[in-house]
Amino acid sequence: MGLCTLAMFTACKSQESAYKAAYEAAKANESNETVTVVPQEETVTPVTPAPPVRETVVDNTPVRTIQGGLTVIKGEPLNAYSVIVGSFMNQTNAEGLYSTLVNRGYSARVVRTNETINGHTGWYRVAASSYDNKSYAVDSRNQLKGTYPDAWLLYNK
Repeated sequence: MGLCTLAMFTACKSQESAYKAAYEAAKANESNETVTVVPQEETVTPVTPAPPVRETVVDNTPVRTIQGGLTVIKGEPLNAYSVIVGSFMNQTNAEGLYSTLVNRGYSARVVRTNETINGHTGWYRVAASSYDNKSYAVDSRNQLKGTYPDAWLLYNK
């Protein structure tokens, strides 16, 4: 039995030294090694794009209502849910953002409200989009958040 044990330890030693020698040789060649890449022929398989994934709307997505009424100054009438991207005390500034949005393909609107905030009555809100469906409005707001991080949803009864 003692002879078998001695044979096993010496066999391991020889393998260990072989691995060590191979490792050292590889390390020595590492700095001198040149890698040649041979291009492989590609096969192109047509891919049918997947339909867009709609975001699941969480029922507690906050929406605001405006007390005191509102009037559409520019654009189509509001639907139930609108994505507000700008609020101004000055109509000219609101119309400037409106023009920018229309030029980018949005169905924008300018709305004048009768609400009083910080002692100022009559705000101009700019809606980038307006929908009858809340989930569409949430999707639109989420897409606009990159450019307009303070975008919010207005519910117009």
